[in-house]
Amino acid sequence: MHKRMGEAVARVARKVNDTVENKKDSLDLANCKLMTFPVGIYKAMRSVTEGIHRISLANNELKSITSRFVTTFSQLTELNLAGNYLHRLPEEITSLLHLRAIDLSRNRFRRFPEPLATAPALETIDLEENEIAEVPTDKLASMALLRSLNLRANPVGPEVRLLVRPLVPFDLLLSPEEPISKA
Repeated sequence: MHKRMGEAVARVARKVNDTVENKKDSLDLANCKLMTFPVGIYKAMRSVTEGIHRISLANNELKSITSRFVTTFSQLTELNLAGNYLHRLPEEITSLLHLRAIDLSRNRFRRFPEPLATAPALETIDLEENEIAEVPTDKLASMALLRSLNLRANPVGPEVRLLVRPLVPFDLLLSPEEPISKA
């Protein structure tokens, strides 16, 4: 087990170093078995954080994202957090003024992460395969730049199904309704 952990740490270090040394605009830490975002990365990347526009932390074991993560990577345009154990987002997500796309599919959200409703540049929100039953439809309708909201495979209530154009200016993706069984 220690060998596998050492290999995982080395893989993360290589990816971070590659991003820093090559001044890439993205950091891909998908599939790294991360349970938290490693604090050491903040220090290792401090010279390039302003240039990071895309981060993937997909398919890890993250239970939360900290406000420090959001404020450190303030220039993000895309954030992929799919396939984790997230159930909420920090309020600071609203300070990501350039965030256009966020993928939160296959997580543990029971409620729509409301801080997203005030993220000013969001165009695409993917919340497929969560446990969301209620959605703040009034807040979503006021998101001027939102183009796509994916709520497939969520137990959303019937009121969400009534949100169709022209009521909302974005594409709302839902799973087909389950037929009501005649017992």
